[in-house]
Amino acid sequence: MAKVLLGFMGSGKTTIARKLDPDFVDMDALLEGRLGMPIARFFEEKGEAAFRQLEEEVLADLLKTDKVISTGGGIVISPRNRALLKQNPDNIYLKADFETLYQRISADKDNQRPLFLKNSKEGLAAIFKERQTWYQEVASRVVDVSNLNPDEIIEELR
Repeated sequence: MAKVLLGFMGSGKTTIARKLDPDFVDMDALLEGRLGMPIARFFEEKGEAAFRQLEEEVLADLLKTDKVISTGGGIVISPRNRALLKQNPDNIYLKADFETLYQRISADKDNQRPLFLKNSKEGLAAIFKERQTWYQEVASRVVDVSNLNPDEIIEELR
């Protein structure tokens, strides 16, 4: 059974996945490897629908494993992905309030996310609000990470 980490960008999915299992799967990195290019460039060249199709195929395969999986923040956009996730019994939503996430994303100069660069703060807040409902819908567990450091989050998960 896969352990799936969900949440908006900046929630700590990859950091926590790495701490839970050094052999975790970073879905975005796996997808970029399969695409042969950054996800943002694939979006520009082929469109979101083509990306979501591949994302669904990869998710379906990964859910058959016993890996810890760090998903991309947009995994819940696709109704098919949400249906797949609802069949998995171990989906952890790393939840934080928008202001906390925005501060983290803004401060992360090493990982400038395309969605962050292309949207105003208000635009990002709208995307966050929409996705939050979907994260809740598929989560088997919700951990509020707003005021927790990675070690505290791991402790909470154990």
